[in-house]
Amino acid sequence: MAATTVLACLGVLVSYLPVVGVSVSLPVIQQALNASTTELQWITTLFILPTAALLLTFGVLGDIFGRKKVFLAGLALLVVGCLTCLTANGVVQLCAGQALTGFGTAALMPSTLALLTHTCTDRRQRTRVIALWTASLGLGLTLGPLINGLILDRTTWRWIFLPCVIVGGLVAVAGAFLLTDSRADRERHLDIPGQLLAIVTITSLVYAVIEGGVAGWGSVEVVVGFVVAAVTLAAFVAVELRSPHPMLDMRLFSSLAFSGTSVVMCLTLFAQVGLVFTLSEYFGLVHHDSTLDIAIRLIALNGFTVVLGPLVGRLMVRTTPGLVLIAGLTVGGTGALLVTTFDASTGLAASAVVVGVLGTGIALATAPITTIAVNSLPLRLAPTAGAASSALRQIGSALGPAVFGVLLTNRTLSTLPDHLASSGLAPSDRGQVLGMVSDAGIQAGAFLRLPTDPATAEARTVYGASFTDALHTCALVGGIGMLLAAAVALVTIGVRKTAHNAAAGS
Repeated sequence: MAATTVLACLGVLVSYLPVVGVSVSLPVIQQALNASTTELQWITTLFILPTAALLLTFGVLGDIFGRKKVFLAGLALLVVGCLTCLTANGVVQLCAGQALTGFGTAALMPSTLALLTHTCTDRRQRTRVIALWTASLGLGLTLGPLINGLILDRTTWRWIFLPCVIVGGLVAVAGAFLLTDSRADRERHLDIPGQLLAIVTITSLVYAVIEGGVAGWGSVEVVVGFVVAAVTLAAFVAVELRSPHPMLDMRLFSSLAFSGTSVVMCLTLFAQVGLVFTLSEYFGLVHHDSTLDIAIRLIALNGFTVVLGPLVGRLMVRTTPGLVLIAGLTVGGTGALLVTTFDASTGLAASAVVVGVLGTGIALATAPITTIAVNSLPLRLAPTAGAASSALRQIGSALGPAVFGVLLTNRTLSTLPDHLASSGLAPSDRGQVLGMVSDAGIQAGAFLRLPTDPATAEARTVYGASFTDALHTCALVGGIGMLLAAAVALVTIGVRKTAHNAAAGS
């Protein structure tokens, strides 16, 4: 059991090293590859899309062919994807590598959780092991930016993918010798129609959101994207209800607690990943921080999940997971709303306090979400519930940077003219600033150069004010999202002990 726990935790850790690590490295990548805002969003999104779309499929493959085999295949895909990124000389190859890495993560997430739940049949023990699993996820999210920052201080951006190649390879070798394989106790079959519909639904939705900020919400391709997503979602539900072997058993949602955690999962990860993307851009473009400085500033967002993981596990056993979850979402939502107090000159101490509050809330909420999803259903459905909750986690993660990226772009561009009008810049300089930011993307605003140094300084001040307005909008959306998730959890999960909670605490 010890070897399975360690390797499963290492597997999820290495799969999450690139997530935030790449996000905080985007300003450097943007300069090196001359990428647009939309291309930067796709660099992030093309990792998350296959993860969200294929999690359930890899979960079924693990049930049929063995979780160990899927675990090792996921590590192989992740290593190949990171090697592709490491050798990339343009945005297209980088996106392809990110997609392959996403395939690997899609295999690792359900297989690691299924290996753990198969090994741990006692609910109390499983609650603590899941807390370790989520802490490992948080550790990956924390170490990724720090490692990338250290690498970027010394060499080029491509080498940020090397640690995943090394760690992934070592874990694969160890897993091949130390892991014991397992399969589902009941018969499982591939659900090809359901998988295809899920891929089309998720891809169409994210594409429409990202392109809506570029082409306009009324453009033909955006409207078609939303229509396709709605139609294929309805078709997916219909197919899964009629399928004798559904990829996503709709009976899972007969559990009010599981349905509630599904909504909470999407909302929480939407807000969390979206805010990480937004704050990374804010510190990089407005404060001109290096990647390492950004990683240090944001370390509490995911680092507290690691530090507080054991405490959260004990709290869930001694109280209830629902109570810990609702408390975490409330604290996290409050922290997100406090980001609206930031301006272009906010100091390190003030930002650290706010990020700390937000990180504490995320740490309290992360483990209970997965624990409630898994424990709300019979043991035989635990792997399916884990894969489904992970898929919903990734859907929220995919929508976060997509929606927040659109909000950042649109809000910055809409407020920039007013800030320019009230500045001391000459009309020609104002036109040049607006043209540069509109044509080259909002990232260009951090590198404005005008004929004189005073004009350049004033232009960057104006840009910082506009970007901060956009940051406030994103923080408001993220904060409301997390508080809404808390309300959903209160109604559907509650704070009282259930039979499952009692069993876990006995």
